[in-house]
Amino acid sequence: MFSRACKLLIGGAGAAAIVLGAATPGIAAGDDTTLPSAVETFEYPGAAKILKERGIRLDRGDGHILLADCKASKDIMILARTTTDTSEDRGRYCFRVTGNGKKGYLALEIPKAFMIMTGKDTTVWATVSGDGRGMVQVPKDGGEAIGEGAFRPDATVLALTIG
Repeated sequence: MFSRACKLLIGGAGAAAIVLGAATPGIAAGDDTTLPSAVETFEYPGAAKILKERGIRLDRGDGHILLADCKASKDIMILARTTTDTSEDRGRYCFRVTGNGKKGYLALEIPKAFMIMTGKDTTVWATVSGDGRGMVQVPKDGGEAIGEGAFRPDATVLALTIG
């Protein structure tokens, strides 16, 4: 048989659990509020703002290729004709490579591109539409003319891959 003190202790713990459970924020049965997903979607942060301000779409990637200020980084630079980009870097889209620099991916859309250049430590493969080549390799500290600047139709850069 339980002693009176033990019964009070067990009863008190049960009451505390009920009170704490009621005070804890959560989702009630039948509530259709969805919780945020803990699964990584690899969507590019601030993509809508970048599209509005710079006229390029950054979709998703692994976080190893990031849009940067051209004064800070030129690991990868894409030059394009633009009427929507009003930034100081107008038509120059620079990317910084993070991590060990051996691997990276970014799905994007930069229309009317005509040149891709790389820094001294970066070799990149670019997926390009409209150019007729599909994939373009740009070696370390090199450049590759694409699209209209290379006497081809307008080109759109669709992805950047390192490694």
